[in-house]
Amino acid sequence: MQPLQGITVVALEHAIAAPFATRQLADLGARVIKIERPGVGDFARGYDSRVRGLSSHFVWANRSKQSLTLELKHAQAAALLDQLVLEKADVVVQNLAPGAAVRLGMGYERLAALKPSIIVCDISGYGADGPYRDKKAYDLLIQSEAGFVSITGTPEEACKAGISIADIAAGMYAYSQVLAALLQRAQSGRGQHIQISMLEALAEWTGFPMYYAFDGAPPPPRSGAAHATIYPYGPFPTGADSGSVMFGLQNEREWASFCEHVLQQPGLARDPRFSGNAQRDAQRESLRAIIVAAFADLSAPQVLQRLDAAQIANARVNTMQQLWEHPQLQARGRWREVDSPAGMLPALLPPGRWDEGPRMDPIPALGEHTDQILGELGCDAAAIRALREAQVI
Repeated sequence: MQPLQGITVVALEHAIAAPFATRQLADLGARVIKIERPGVGDFARGYDSRVRGLSSHFVWANRSKQSLTLELKHAQAAALLDQLVLEKADVVVQNLAPGAAVRLGMGYERLAALKPSIIVCDISGYGADGPYRDKKAYDLLIQSEAGFVSITGTPEEACKAGISIADIAAGMYAYSQVLAALLQRAQSGRGQHIQISMLEALAEWTGFPMYYAFDGAPPPPRSGAAHATIYPYGPFPTGADSGSVMFGLQNEREWASFCEHVLQQPGLARDPRFSGNAQRDAQRESLRAIIVAAFADLSAPQVLQRLDAAQIANARVNTMQQLWEHPQLQARGRWREVDSPAGMLPALLPPGRWDEGPRMDPIPALGEHTDQILGELGCDAAAIRALREAQVI
């Protein structure tokens, strides 16, 4: 039995933060009913068409869900949503515009008065109060507000993360808080009101650079793909094949091994310019020149071989195609297939393992489960047809 089998989640969601959270719940066996607007659906469906005509974002964040279309501006649709939540839901997750869920009757105070066991998780950009409460919030904007962009990139240019890191942070905190609320409900019988702010989630993830800049100190410098404060730790070119390797040193034992076995310059370990990480960081330009010169006649595989022999942590700088083909993911059997409106698609198992394994059900077509779910609410075929003709569903 999967851990969340028997739990029903109603998701008023779009984009990434809430869909990513509810997909994790679905992975654990929860029934996730995704409410979508008729004809359009979650606007992430239209972000691109890279996966055989489907959106890459949508495919990633929405497997194992059921899609119910409701035009929530219509009174009959709002009534059906109310019935669905009060009769079926254990959890409501929403990341609508500020105030929209309350206007729909999906605020925690109202729902808890009618159903004390309900868990409501609200995901927003900045939180339910404060001066930023009503500001629109997208991932890149939160990356900027949280200071993440200011410490990411090169000395010449700030950069964003290559993934939706603010959305993912908020989604993971929503997921873990829902799990905690379900555990607490098992003891108390009462639900919880969970409020997740994208800004607060990413600010937590930015804890190291905040403390590094404590009390007005300078922040970590932008250093491209290299670590901002540990050196050498980052990518270095190899001359024989115009390649690149990524490696990092964490302590003085590794520094001595690196000098002896990788650079083949054991005396460098005793050079006072590089005695300790703070010194190496301060002298990173001169140390980088030494490393690049040592790698000038070597290929990336040769450098990686030396690093492995010296027990220095290292990695290839992989492309997305190389990630698809990663031998470690293959060897550990991490790939499965899920069905979709475009046919069978490869999908990674979620991290971790448990006896029953995760739920890996299809990615839903827009409104695919509308008739089934309305039937569970007591609507017969004639009633469903009337709702469709009235553009309620």
